[in-house]
Amino acid sequence: MSYLIKSNYSNVAQLKELMTAPPMTREQHAAVMRRRIQKRRMLEEVRDLKSAVRSMFD
Repeated sequence: MSYLIKSNYSNVAQLKELMTAPPMTREQHAAVMRRRIQKRRMLEEVRDLKSAVRSMFD
């Protein structure tokens, strides 16, 4: 099985940009976390469906 590895070095923002950017609001952070959780759940569902289909044909 090949797994996609997420690179931690794909962000090309400069340090100065990161340090001077205003912090996220609670609402922004909550929205980001909801999207992240939703994506993770969708991936888990797909993984479960794939394994169920494989087990049907074994």
